[in-house]
Amino acid sequence: MKRINNLINQSNQPNLIRKIHKSAKSRFKTILFVLSVITVQAFPQSPTQILDAVDKNLSADSRVVESTMVVHGKRNNRTMTSKSYTEGTVKSFSEYLSPARDKGTKMLKLEKELWLYSPSTDRTILISGHMLRQSVMGSDLSYEDVMDDRKLTETYNAELSGQEEVDGRPCWVLSLKAKVDDVAYDAQKIWIDQERLVPLRQELYAKSGQMLKRILLSDVRQIDGRWFPMKMNYKDVLKEGDGTDYIITNIEFNKPIPAYIFSKAGLKQ
Repeated sequence: MKRINNLINQSNQPNLIRKIHKSAKSRFKTILFVLSVITVQAFPQSPTQILDAVDKNLSADSRVVESTMVVHGKRNNRTMTSKSYTEGTVKSFSEYLSPARDKGTKMLKLEKELWLYSPSTDRTILISGHMLRQSVMGSDLSYEDVMDDRKLTETYNAELSGQEEVDGRPCWVLSLKAKVDDVAYDAQKIWIDQERLVPLRQELYAKSGQMLKRILLSDVRQIDGRWFPMKMNYKDVLKEGDGTDYIITNIEFNKPIPAYIFSKAGLKQ
């Protein structure tokens, strides 16, 4: 009887070995697949691809935005509301709706020209040269910030500097260097949410290497199939105060905008 059992066990050994080998091979394939997924998520193919994905989230053929801007000054805060229309990267129009003293102030960008209409003086002036570096309505944003709405991939080269967390979310950290001459900031450091592919923090630098501004982006929502930050805090590090909150209360993408909106003649209407 013992001899028969031994023969049976011997006859089953090749099958058992084959089963063990097959199981181990299957597990190894599973481990390789998981590692490949992790590797793809942790190490994207190129920084340019990351930046391109960010552009696709933030850019649109057109945008209509209703917003509130809160300027946190040294002594008090100022709150303004406005509505703006943007078409591509060369046309934009903004009108301030409140408070009463700013109501009716309008800005119109056409190509590389920026026009400002003030209802208190009933005058339209061209903002150019050193005036572009001035503050918009006492905020931490300059007219240069308002002017440049080009895609990041069009204006900067990118390198992957590392990975960090911002508000508990894993981010890729990209170092950007200007590849065109007509940008307000020679370099940027930008933290990009790895899952949603939107910036959560930006640092803007001069050619000297001095940081000029810092932007914190939050309240990221999915709108029309894209992720978009609805709140931005701008801080001019060279001035006092707690920065400027720019809060989007409503936004519409890729809606047709009447041509008269971008008419210089319409600024006084």
